[in-house]
Amino acid sequence: MIISAATVLIDQELQKEVWLEIEDGVIRSINSGTTPEYDLRYEGILIPGFVDIHCHGGGGKYFASLTDSEISQVIATHRAGGTVAGLASLVTEPIPNLISQIKRLVPFAQRGEIAGIHLEGPYLSHARCGAHDPNLLRTPTLAEVQTLLDAGQGFIKMITIAPELDGALEVIEHLSKSGVIAAIGHSQSDAATALAAIDRGASVVTHFNNAMPKVIDGPGTMNSAVLGELRASLELILDGEHVATNIVRDIFEAAPNRIVLITDAMSAAGSSDGTYKIANLEVIVKDGVARLASNGSLAGSTLTMAKAFSHALNEIGISITEAVHAASTLPALILGRSDLGEIAVGKSGLLNHLAKNGEITPIKC
Repeated sequence: MIISAATVLIDQELQKEVWLEIEDGVIRSINSGTTPEYDLRYEGILIPGFVDIHCHGGGGKYFASLTDSEISQVIATHRAGGTVAGLASLVTEPIPNLISQIKRLVPFAQRGEIAGIHLEGPYLSHARCGAHDPNLLRTPTLAEVQTLLDAGQGFIKMITIAPELDGALEVIEHLSKSGVIAAIGHSQSDAATALAAIDRGASVVTHFNNAMPKVIDGPGTMNSAVLGELRASLELILDGEHVATNIVRDIFEAAPNRIVLITDAMSAAGSSDGTYKIANLEVIVKDGVARLASNGSLAGSTLTMAKAFSHALNEIGISITEAVHAASTLPALILGRSDLGEIAVGKSGLLNHLAKNGEITPIKC
């Protein structure tokens, strides 16, 4: 297949009039100029497909669903939003339930329909539990975490842990040495504990500035420690609700090339307002904003990656190269996916088109 485009983002530069040869889903050649023999022509900008390392649901369904068809519906919803690879995130549940959910997702990972599994809980702080059931939170043990990893058959790629919990630092080190991304979040940690976790191998901060001390809380907090820590990538939910626009700009300036755009999407992503659930907790979605019915706390987002990317460009005002790095390049690096994250020979041909009107659509090759 030959794809011709007015502009393509290559090597962090916008190059004019480029045509790509894609075969078996892989970019075989990149060529300057125009060609009359093309299969598809785009007048906007071609960018790499998005990689979402934190997503719970969409299309009215969850990755924790009991049926394959509903899990497939989640995947399809986010593919339509430009995500070409993503982790299936699971929330806090009783351990037997979590193991069952993990086992149902393994075949999807084996087929490459998801990039792996992310456990957001149950090892979280009661003080910062967010939309997780506080009655189900636990302290981590090596034995229990290994049981979860075994259930995942190598496809659990990331686990979020509050580093101040008893046993957390030991588990974080074990995860890191086992090739699993240790993320820290849903935490009331101080700076010293957060840095100790990073010393043990933690490399991602789960939805930075949410379910943790805020930027405005100042020095001595987990927030202040990780903001300047070059070894940690910072997830951000860019929906205009989770983090104020002026704060987001400050974060991008303070942590260049370390921001990862995520959706943290719950089931209403790509769906409509109404009443939903996260595990057993009731959620009200109004005007596209999801909040717990019990206390009004934010309960994930209704984002797709296309919406998060557009928000970064149009509301935050960052450059397209910064936005692509945050939505594609860095998350691909975090997952160790050398086939994704940029437009280059030998990389995936799963791309997105940013039209002149700002609409983002996946390119189907």
